[in-house]
Amino acid sequence: MSSSPLSLLRRADPKSTDDAEIAAVGRSDRDRGFEMLLAKYRDRIYQHALYITKDSEEAFDVAQDVFVRGYHEPRLFDEDFRAKAWLFRVCTNRCYNIVRDRKRRRNLLEKHSKSNAGLRESHQAINTVLDKELSEGMGRALATLSADHRTILTLRYYHDLSYEEIAHSLEIKLGTVMSRLSRAKLRLHDALVAEGER
Repeated sequence: MSSSPLSLLRRADPKSTDDAEIAAVGRSDRDRGFEMLLAKYRDRIYQHALYITKDSEEAFDVAQDVFVRGYHEPRLFDEDFRAKAWLFRVCTNRCYNIVRDRKRRRNLLEKHSKSNAGLRESHQAINTVLDKELSEGMGRALATLSADHRTILTLRYYHDLSYEEIAHSLEIKLGTVMSRLSRAKLRLHDALVAEGER
């Protein structure tokens, strides 16, 4: 395949191809079939993810994840496999996981705020800290994290790797990158509070 299955920014084909035709093409030429499926559904999958998550960046990440999984799904072009339903199911499940995790993080932060007067943290605040140059306190805080969490934070915020690049680098799934990064930021937040950096 000449281009990446993650290339979601290309314009969709003006003509909508029937799913059965796409599946037939995919059985004889998987890469071409995948390109046709991507062209037909990438915008719809993104919009569906955006509707649930209410966040354009998360929706884009979800769309990437859905099509990465689709590209590696061996049944994708089988005659009895409903690719459209599968794509939307994967998208929906991923979005609901994100929304659930977001609520859990918010609850944790609210609980933490109650026990630490005046402390108001969010992922945006954590990202701002992570974008700054390493301070002595930041270095100590990072040292308290697990190797997995230190690695993923370093790759993302200090080496500026994309989610896809991190997935390839660590040989893990894109969804794992996002969930691990989310957990790592929460752990770092707690460590920074302990260090008096926040």
